[in-house]
Amino acid sequence: MMIDHNWHLGHSVLEVQPLGPLTEEDFQSLEAQVDPVISEYGRLSGLLINAEHFPGWESFVALVSHCRFVRDHHKHIRKIAVVSDHRLLGVMPRLVDHFVSAEVRPFSTGEYQRALDWLGEPG
Repeated sequence: MMIDHNWHLGHSVLEVQPLGPLTEEDFQSLEAQVDPVISEYGRLSGLLINAEHFPGWESFVALVSHCRFVRDHHKHIRKIAVVSDHRLLGVMPRLVDHFVSAEVRPFSTGEYQRALDWLGEPG
């Protein structure tokens, strides 16, 4: 598995961290983690994408799986924080904000705790 994940704030915020090129199986594994929580609580307060080093995707199928995961889950996530100094990922929140219902914000790698605090804020 090329995505590590950790739960924060009583399973209300999921942190994901790519460890290598993302695969189709990574998104199937994430669905297995996220779907039961969404079923029980209706939604996640937040998703923290910890992408200090973004390795890309293993294949086109993996990219399609990523898009499908976003399509199927964005309505159930209130906020998304992208923590990265990668230039493209810093711009990505402004681009995807038009396509997802979650509020999306970029944070630099030095702002990890600030991002987690923002995800835990009510509202």
